[in-house]
Amino acid sequence: MTNRRDLLVRAASLAAAGGLPLAAQAQGSGAAANWPRGPVRIIVPNVPGGALDITARLLESELSKIWKQPIVVEFKPGAGTITGTDFVAKSPPDGHTLGILAIGVLGIQPALRKDMPFDTLRDLSGTMLVVGNTVLTASPQLGVNNLAELIAYGKANKGKLTYATAGSGSSMHLAGEQINLLTGIEMTHIPYKGAGGAYGDVFENRVNLLIDPLFSTMPHIKSGRLKPIAMMSVKRDPSAPEIPAAGETFPDFDFASNIGIGLPRATPREIITKINADVNRVIRSEALAPRLKEMGLIVTGSTPEQFDEHMRKSLRNFADIVQKAKVTI
Repeated sequence: MTNRRDLLVRAASLAAAGGLPLAAQAQGSGAAANWPRGPVRIIVPNVPGGALDITARLLESELSKIWKQPIVVEFKPGAGTITGTDFVAKSPPDGHTLGILAIGVLGIQPALRKDMPFDTLRDLSGTMLVVGNTVLTASPQLGVNNLAELIAYGKANKGKLTYATAGSGSSMHLAGEQINLLTGIEMTHIPYKGAGGAYGDVFENRVNLLIDPLFSTMPHIKSGRLKPIAMMSVKRDPSAPEIPAAGETFPDFDFASNIGIGLPRATPREIITKINADVNRVIRSEALAPRLKEMGLIVTGSTPEQFDEHMRKSLRNFADIVQKAKVTI
């Protein structure tokens, strides 16, 4: 009896040293073997349509086969994806509520808002899924053909250039502001409620430039109605290797739109690890990888630790740009 008691005391001491109460350790032990115990929800923090929705539905089709449970896609739009993401962060930490994450927004919003309802690094764990590059294009009437010519034009016509994006506070908006900070050309941001209305204005040079996802822009590049200037990324996009990356001129310039999947950080680690492994498996599968490529998305995947590091870097970088460029929304 004494030996058994000593063993229990020793186990309790080890659990305390690991920073977790015994109850939490017991909950985590073997948790993945019994998961999922029922339907899994994937929250899309946006309206139906678009990359977040399509990504969720592709995951639904394949993960349901692995998990042997129904997967339900739910939409909770609002506050620039913050409403739905907050719902995920505050859901029960049992792995049955996941969320598609607009990772760029999670880095930008804390720099712009003083009332964030959750803390990304404290409250969420996740996996990066795919990256969609954005591209800076110009009206052919502007007469510039690359980033060097644009900078030269901007310096000779300081404050006269305008650039359109899908809205204030987006990664595209901050990409333009970073170009301003790095070059001093003082482009004026013209925000639209969605980029659809911007295209016609840039075609006619009423607005000089546009920053938007490559997938949406490429048909207009091919038709000659837009002139590609630079990818807003460190490296060239594999689907359009002829378009130079801004990172070739400005090291570490990266405003690609990352999409991830997340869940509450308090979820047992075994479940987080299983979800991460299964998600990485399906996004690289023959069923999903070609379809994601057709959408102009590059499969990345990640570990939860790589997700955390990406978010730490994004939070630092975007906070720096917002402060220096005095961006408000």
